[in-house]
Amino acid sequence: MNRRKFISSIISTLLYLYQTRLSATEKSSKSIDDYFKTPNLIKNNTVIITDPIFLEHHIAPNHPETPERVEYIQKALHEYDLSEITEQINSTIDVSEWIRTIHTLEHIESIKQSSPIAHKVATAGVRASLLGVDKIVTKEFTNAFCATRPPGHHALNTGREEGFCYYNNIAIAAKYAQERYKLEKILIIDWDYHHGNSTEAMFYDDPSVLFFSTHDKFAYPGTGDPAKKGRGDGEGFNINIHLPCGTTDKMIIDKFNNVLLPAAKKFKPNLVLISAGFDSRQNDLLGCFAITDNGFIRLTKIAMNIANEFCDDRLVSILEGGYNLQGNAKAVIAHALTLERNIFADSAVSISGCR
Repeated sequence: MNRRKFISSIISTLLYLYQTRLSATEKSSKSIDDYFKTPNLIKNNTVIITDPIFLEHHIAPNHPETPERVEYIQKALHEYDLSEITEQINSTIDVSEWIRTIHTLEHIESIKQSSPIAHKVATAGVRASLLGVDKIVTKEFTNAFCATRPPGHHALNTGREEGFCYYNNIAIAAKYAQERYKLEKILIIDWDYHHGNSTEAMFYDDPSVLFFSTHDKFAYPGTGDPAKKGRGDGEGFNINIHLPCGTTDKMIIDKFNNVLLPAAKKFKPNLVLISAGFDSRQNDLLGCFAITDNGFIRLTKIAMNIANEFCDDRLVSILEGGYNLQGNAKAVIAHALTLERNIFADSAVSISGCR
């Protein structure tokens, strides 16, 4: 056998082995489309709240917090037949009094004057978040996902945008649930790659809110030290979990199982809120974790199990970060389908659509 024939035979053998392995993988794998066609899935009564207004406002051209984030999500919702459970907000509802439960009048007026479009869109995000609380507390729906932007969990009272955020949706929703519906104890779960520093600050001395955050403490905004556990009556109710670059599904799920679950069982919340940041997903533009869509399915299910045990299933999830447009949409679909169809992932489930 001459050299050319020898090399050709080696290449052919390698291609055959690769194709055989690929074929076997395809036969054994299960797409998310097939998985959700499984009979006897228990469907939840889920609502997804989004609105065309979230396609407005852009901090700057080519900025990663772009209207396309929601555009990709809305297309994916349609592709997976989730647009049927989607509702828009009522833009006439005044939520200013609820924004003031978290933000100072000076902060609000400064945002309104310097960034009027951002103020309008961020206010719509608050409106959607409070509507989500309304829908599940009144038992119209079991749970809710709010596909909003801009994100909110970095919004301090500085009078300017902080980490792409203007008003803290999740914190305002917690206050709203407590004051309007008398739900005393709120669990906030934040799995965004970045620490929710504003959420921590707003409830740092408050024992009625258990804040659990997984994040990279070395990323923006440089907060989230695990040593920060709360202050005064709130000591022990602030749980920061630092995770390193390359964090896998198993690493984050272990923290949810071994830290969050015992804390939640002790706390016994009346409502679960999720700061659903998908910049912790693999290949995000602004994160370095390696969480897969399966990982988000499992994290979602853990949160749902807590809500089921203590909260009569009351759960509201609100979008935070996520800057790989296609990846963010895929993670949202995995999260939303889990909320709606009450499923648990296996290692073979994958999102095949969202293009």
